[in-house]
Amino acid sequence: MELRNLINSFVIEDAQSLEHAVQNCGLLPFFRCDVPGFSVEELTPIEYWFVSDTDGPWEWRMDLAAQGNVAYGKLFAGKAGFCSLDYYPDLVNYRRDGYDFDARWEDGLANYRDKQIIDALTKFGPMLTRELRAASGVDKGFETCLTRLQMQTYITVAGFEYLHDKHGVPYGWGVARYALSESVFGEALTRSAYMRPPAESHSRLMDRLRELCPGSDSKALLKLIK
Repeated sequence: MELRNLINSFVIEDAQSLEHAVQNCGLLPFFRCDVPGFSVEELTPIEYWFVSDTDGPWEWRMDLAAQGNVAYGKLFAGKAGFCSLDYYPDLVNYRRDGYDFDARWEDGLANYRDKQIIDALTKFGPMLTRELRAASGVDKGFETCLTRLQMQTYITVAGFEYLHDKHGVPYGWGVARYALSESVFGEALTRSAYMRPPAESHSRLMDRLRELCPGSDSKALLKLIK
């Protein structure tokens, strides 16, 4: 079966089928993008979205993020998506371009607010969004920093937690808990593609996208991983 047909054959109806799709694709945006049909949004029947008393993609992503068998975060053009641990090391290698965060900072290539966030996570470990905002001292541009650090693969979503009202009842969509990528997936796995030039990792990622989405516009594919 052609890989494009394989993608079209997925019907995501629960957390297990979502993980199956991610593991088989390797890379999978959460929301529809410039590549038609290539997203969790488009592979999930409409009846699973925003239905009271029924889990859907928002809850399933929380399950997968907590399990740590795949990477989840803002990974594709600043928007959310999944990456299997087979392909995550190459995404790390390409996006970091040979730089651990400390080296990026020392070479003057990192934003100071980004460093405050990295320092807070290094010192205190995984934190909920509001905890990280307070511990890092970053207020202005905080969400922009989080998106950039996820795109650069230095941090990842390690899980979600619901807020509770004064009666102890959970509410809302769940608040993300952020962590250094190495603390979630281990340094050995996260950096396992470091032996390859970043350009080779880029080629491996693009080759996979071309396999998954034959005939798609190269610029649209490149936009997903650049």
